[in-house]
Amino acid sequence: MARISSEIKQNILKKLLPPASMSVQEVADKEGLSVSTLYKWLQDLKQRGEPVPGKKDNADKWSAEAKLAVVMTTGTMTETQLSEYCREKGLYPEQIKRWKESALDGFSHAHTRDQKIKEASKQDKKRIKRLEAELRQKEKALAEAGAIIILQKKYETLLMAREED
Repeated sequence: MARISSEIKQNILKKLLPPASMSVQEVADKEGLSVSTLYKWLQDLKQRGEPVPGKKDNADKWSAEAKLAVVMTTGTMTETQLSEYCREKGLYPEQIKRWKESALDGFSHAHTRDQKIKEASKQDKKRIKRLEAELRQKEKALAEAGAIIILQKKYETLLMAREED
């Protein structure tokens, strides 16, 4: 198997990513590579935190990780750089602004969400303690009822034995 240079690999990957957004099968046929190799390369890109679109052509259906990577990448760009980046990736600046707002909204609600989780956890712990106490009480009652039944049977057995004598 021939080794593919990183430059050629990058050129092939550009065909898979926006704006070209060719299908994996098309690129595999055109370049003479296996589909699994191309999927492996895309997976490697994702693991490195690169924005890789999902199966759909629509950028709004990208994974959350890819959207966050785009927001982080474009955070310090000027309008001109952002426009160029958007053309290269097949995006619109408005999409990136929406993704950024969503990310910030998620961060701002994280504290509130954490507080709710802590409160729910406290309530769950209290409920578990109450249920455990109730269970212990019922186990004691059950053991007591079992002991009473055994004593009744022994008593009946003793009475029967005395009557026979």
